[in-house]
Amino acid sequence: MYRARGRVSGGACRREEFLHGKMFAESIEIDEIVKLEYASFSGEVTVIEEDGPAFEEAVAYLSQRHLLGFDTETRPCFSPLQPRSEVALLQLSSGDRAFLFRLKSLKLKHRLRKILSDPDIIKVGAAVRDDIRGLQRLGQFEAAEFVDLQQIIWQWGVRDKSVKKMAAIILGVRISKTQQLSNWEAAKLSESQIKYAATDAWVCETMYLKLMETEKNPLPSEVQAPSAEAAPQKVAGETPKASRGHRHRSRHRHRKHAPAAMPALNNR
Repeated sequence: MYRARGRVSGGACRREEFLHGKMFAESIEIDEIVKLEYASFSGEVTVIEEDGPAFEEAVAYLSQRHLLGFDTETRPCFSPLQPRSEVALLQLSSGDRAFLFRLKSLKLKHRLRKILSDPDIIKVGAAVRDDIRGLQRLGQFEAAEFVDLQQIIWQWGVRDKSVKKMAAIILGVRISKTQQLSNWEAAKLSESQIKYAATDAWVCETMYLKLMETEKNPLPSEVQAPSAEAAPQKVAGETPKASRGHRHRSRHRHRKHAPAAMPALNNR
């Protein structure tokens, strides 16, 4: 188990935007990001490599949540002649817990696929299409209720789409990406890899909650995302959303497990 400490502070580079009635900056430069305070996941991280009590506890916990931060990691390929690697790590976070599933040894178990297919659990990430396709090569499932921050961020007047820049603009923090190209199939993950992986899932969840409590201010049409992004919740293989009445009953049933800011989801 690994603990990483950090905090989320106020927004960055927004003085001019506030003067023009915008909550978030449209974009941010690297030299502005480096002035921000580092942030990382501060809760409990569990790395799961095999079936057993830890896996059962993780699935039980995640199945009762209705908002998850989501990400995957794959060993990078540095040569076009090198075979493409399969997804090595699945990260899911909610509240003050994050779970890192090492898929090379664990495989994509049916109960994990059930969570990824559950229309009553929102999974929030960035560039989720590639993540989902990679996971579907390990085990077939119908992806349901995935939200891609890169596809919706324009609705709040933000043009930058990298996780690092979105975190700086929305949360006013700097997150480390130094482990992104590390070996995710290593026999043992380093503390830096664990911290990085948990933070990537957590920060997506945190950014989403911040957006849900913030009034929209869309980008002008000439700088908006492509028209294909008009339906941001739909991703490859996604099942239709559950009926409004069904979703209401499910959320009521799991309300005690929801993050404090969760009522903002009613604005979706």
